[in-house]
Amino acid sequence: MTAMHGAGSRLAWSAGLIGATTAVSRVLGLVRDQLLAYYFGASHDMDAYNVAFRVPNLLRDLFAEGAMSAAFVPAFTRRLTTAGRAEAWRLGNLVLNTLAAVTLVLVLLGMIFARPLVTVFAQDYARVPGKLELAVSLARVMFPFLTLVALAAACMGMLNSLRRFFVPALSPTLFNVGTILTVVVLVPMFSAHGIRPIYAVGIGTLIGGIGQVVVQWPLLRREGFRYRPVLDFSDAGLREVLFLMGPGMIGLAAVQINVFVNLLLATSQGPGAISWLSYAFRLVYLPIGLFGLSVATAAVPTLSAQAAREDVASMRTTLSTGLRMMLILNVPATVGLIVLAEPIVALLFERGSFTPADTAATAAALVFYAPGLIGYSAVKLAVPSFYALQDSRTPVAVSASTVAVNLALNVGLAGVLGYRGLALGTGLSAILNATVLLWLLRRRLGGLDGRRVATALVKVLAASAVMGVATWAIAYWLEAAIPGTSAGVRLVRVAGGIGAGIASLALAARALRIAEFGQAVRAVASRLGGLRRTA
Repeated sequence: MTAMHGAGSRLAWSAGLIGATTAVSRVLGLVRDQLLAYYFGASHDMDAYNVAFRVPNLLRDLFAEGAMSAAFVPAFTRRLTTAGRAEAWRLGNLVLNTLAAVTLVLVLLGMIFARPLVTVFAQDYARVPGKLELAVSLARVMFPFLTLVALAAACMGMLNSLRRFFVPALSPTLFNVGTILTVVVLVPMFSAHGIRPIYAVGIGTLIGGIGQVVVQWPLLRREGFRYRPVLDFSDAGLREVLFLMGPGMIGLAAVQINVFVNLLLATSQGPGAISWLSYAFRLVYLPIGLFGLSVATAAVPTLSAQAAREDVASMRTTLSTGLRMMLILNVPATVGLIVLAEPIVALLFERGSFTPADTAATAAALVFYAPGLIGYSAVKLAVPSFYALQDSRTPVAVSASTVAVNLALNVGLAGVLGYRGLALGTGLSAILNATVLLWLLRRRLGGLDGRRVATALVKVLAASAVMGVATWAIAYWLEAAIPGTSAGVRLVRVAGGIGAGIASLALAARALRIAEFGQAVRAVASRLGGLRRTA
């Protein structure tokens, strides 16, 4: 029992550190989105940017932050555990150089064939004069982002394997800072000189990608890493990474088929639909990053080391602890997003070119996306667990199956609910994906401490229901008591609703004796207090 408590405390400590630093990045991400909403709203230019960025982002998911990350961290950790740092650094160099070579070729091909690629994603844009051409041009500007984010993901994998979480978790901040500064400086300048202002966002994307690599490099060097321009495809570790990436890329390609169909369906829903879905998912991604990705990032190196030692019992403990922590944090976040969807969207985005109609449409998408939050977060823990066990085929098979379900759901729901159906279908599919993966992991590991996980889920559902009622009641009362649409009034109403929700959740968690809730809160609070010292 003491060992389990110690494992939980270490995981909570690391997740709290990652969550605290991720919070900074996500807040800046919201500032970035606020700027984009202010300058561009849900306009044709913003739709064009979202589609243009989707093309290199698709390849990024395949090569950088998807299959590569899931395959690289277990392989690097295994090399580190069994052969020492010198050999681990050699593997790191091999992966970096392979990624650079492959992605640079893809960047070149992407820039050459940008028009047919963008046309495949958004053929309806040709109906609006200049919209398709703008999306193609923006895609060519942003394609090099693929190489930059691939290198950043490799650096992040090495540092996380060494239990260095602060700088990697903070590195996405540089992406947001780069975009924010570029937009603030270049949008007025471009407007004054007759250049389409949306190009400033594309340039900011590249500057942000450079920042993600630059901020991690000094810490890597401090840990002992030295770059070497070497390639050796006979290296067992590199072959392992490539071997695990292969099935992973097939699975992610199946996911991208789903993204492709969703994009086609969204572009057929009329102007603004893609932007509404994009803004809404950004808000859902905030708790995913804070409470889902932070737990998964902290757990994966531990799981990889345990798998390398063939310590199945410890893997069960780590997974069970991670799952319970995710539930404790993500279920209340889901309820909060649903209850406060419209006030939050209005507070963050409704100004400038972003109209009240955009607020209502984005909030509707957010409500339908929110249930998938738990699924998205659990998948980020489950998939790397299979990779740690050197099994990349199972998550691929599950992913392909859930993609088929997702496509059927989205096509059917889009006909009934429009663009909102795309959000709901995607969220439901994420929950299905997570459920199947965890069931298979349970069989593989001989259990996941299911009784404790189920008990934690029932308790957190009850506490979240109390929180939801209290949040809705206070938000409704404040709306009547403090009318108006100024930013200050909206801030008071949202803050009051959130404050009531947190207080009621804490009381309910205490009454229900949800131990993991206090553990998670203490971990985040301690990391926030010691952030500067830890860095």
